[in-house]
Amino acid sequence: MNPDVRPRADLYPGARPRSDLGIVVLTGAGISAESGLATFRDANGLWASLRPQDLATPEAFARDPDTVLAWYDARRSQLAEVEPNEAHHALARLDREWPGEFLLVTQNVDDLHARAGGRRMVQMHGALARARCTACEAVHAWTGGMPRGTPCPGCSQPALRPDIVWFGEMPMAMPRILAAVGQADLFVAIGTSGTVHPAAGLVGRLPPGARSLELNLEASGGRFTDSRQGPATRLVPAFVDEMLCG
Repeated sequence: MNPDVRPRADLYPGARPRSDLGIVVLTGAGISAESGLATFRDANGLWASLRPQDLATPEAFARDPDTVLAWYDARRSQLAEVEPNEAHHALARLDREWPGEFLLVTQNVDDLHARAGGRRMVQMHGALARARCTACEAVHAWTGGMPRGTPCPGCSQPALRPDIVWFGEMPMAMPRILAAVGQADLFVAIGTSGTVHPAAGLVGRLPPGARSLELNLEASGGRFTDSRQGPATRLVPAFVDEMLCG
């Protein structure tokens, strides 16, 4: 038996049928790092000398749009160089095959979950592969560069920005996320310390009797019912097998 697989009863609360059990999964940067997606704070990277406040705030965009847009262009171009890994594919399988309620909430702005086949998901911090017009508020799929002055495909105004949640802005789909967590039977955090709000507060919003599981390289503390340490590419497929196959 795989040592990472535990009896399903450890995770299933009560004795309700599987089809009645709701799962919410939260993923963070750790799951994409295993695909080789470099972080912008790489010590040897082009942007290492700049703080997030210099790049990921409305104020930074107003002050120096060229630098901000170039940074997001660089991050967007990375997506063509990486592929979803075993953890992404395992979660897409859980999404397809789980008969009960399921929601994947990712803090990541890459498209690896979607490319693996994830459907019941939200990107709470936005998506690199989308642009938003500040004039008409339309959102468009976007894979290429976005130099200053690029016209909106909808209204033709030069008012595009990355469809990303910047510091000081409200994460996306919070009502849907909070509603799902408030009714979940199992909450799973993968590749994230879960210490940045509002994601940090999600585990505390679970209903009485719900279970919580952390799959991460290091334990983040005692907030979870269960915690397992190791790479996501090993832990997540084992967890999905446990849930679907027993």
